[in-house]
Amino acid sequence: MDETPEETPRPAGTTGLSGHVQRLLVRVRAFDTRRPWVWDTCLTLSWTTAALVDAAGGWRNTARDPSVPVWLVVTLSLALTLPLYWRRRRPMAVLAVMAGAALVSDASGAFLQGGYLQAIPVFHIALSRPPRALLWAFALLVPPLVTGAVRFPQETWDQRVIPTLWAYVLVVLLGIVVRSRRDHTAGLVDRARRLEIERDQEIRLAAAAERTRIAREMHDIIGHNLSVITGLADGGRYAAAKSPERAAQALDAIGATSRQALDDLRRLLGVLRDDEKEAVRDPQPTLADLDTLLTGVRKAGLAVRVDLRDEPKPQPLAPGAQLTVYRVIQEALTNTLKHAGPSARATVLLAYAPRELLVEVEDTGGTRPPATTPSPSPGQGLTGMRERAALYDGHLDCGRLPSGGWRVRLRLPLEDSPT
Repeated sequence: MDETPEETPRPAGTTGLSGHVQRLLVRVRAFDTRRPWVWDTCLTLSWTTAALVDAAGGWRNTARDPSVPVWLVVTLSLALTLPLYWRRRRPMAVLAVMAGAALVSDASGAFLQGGYLQAIPVFHIALSRPPRALLWAFALLVPPLVTGAVRFPQETWDQRVIPTLWAYVLVVLLGIVVRSRRDHTAGLVDRARRLEIERDQEIRLAAAAERTRIAREMHDIIGHNLSVITGLADGGRYAAAKSPERAAQALDAIGATSRQALDDLRRLLGVLRDDEKEAVRDPQPTLADLDTLLTGVRKAGLAVRVDLRDEPKPQPLAPGAQLTVYRVIQEALTNTLKHAGPSARATVLLAYAPRELLVEVEDTGGTRPPATTPSPSPGQGLTGMRERAALYDGHLDCGRLPSGGWRVRLRLPLEDSPT
């Protein structure tokens, strides 16, 4: 009838007459969705006009009793057509009103053809109501037919009842087919929307993870290099008066450290550019770069000793795990430069066990915040080191030593698959 399924996308490549027809149907459905009262009014007025024209005299061609008063015919015609305006919202109530008018029509012998308009609310019942509502609909349709067949019998009593009921059954089947197609389309639309929502959530989570990673890398790079530069500047200031050569060396080291920091930041921020060709492709630091890290720290004035305890054939760490070890050592030494006293010393221990790597960074002296003090924001300081360790199923703890120093301990499995 006039109920239409939810709008579906036009197939790609649709051309010719069928394409124009489909586009026109899409526009009509969209208009009906926005302003349903327009179509409801047009349909109701059309059928009302046709029924009143029939009431002007044409009804007598099919009537069993042409002597029925005209006023009754007009009243029944309006009762069979005007309720159609509400057929989509209240189809069962509309059918009840129309069935009452059809009962009077058949009982009086008028046999108005407007009674067949009951098929319209029947269609909407099949389209939008539970299946049990169809039983009530047929309970309303049968009495007028039986009454007319009994009061004005033809050759056989079922000549009017059975064909009309079959027509209503076909209307019901049509409504069920349209309903199934509409529900299927709605299901596809809902599934597409859910997939889109899930994809958006995945994109947001990935973006948040990338922001966290970049923030953590920037904290490690900037914090470490600025601490080294600060140490070098302080040392150069004290050496300027007594040993200009050492002051010049400190300035050279500051320049080299600054350039290294800029290169690291350029490599890190290159991934944010739209043009991937402009991104710097230098590898991330690994354990092989520890010597460069320790050299810079020593130039900044911190005495560092390295204790490497190797098993005969240790399992190699994945590049990501090596970066984690590198950043943890870097962060621990940076904190030593910031918080330990000028005479502090640090020790870096790397010990390979059969199934894990143990990393310990200890220093002496200095005033430190409690181990439970949280970092200013996620991905920085102690929190950043713990997040790096957790990514590879590792465990990190840190705290004050009885001697007054500070220790950072990392245990990292040697498996190369992060969580």
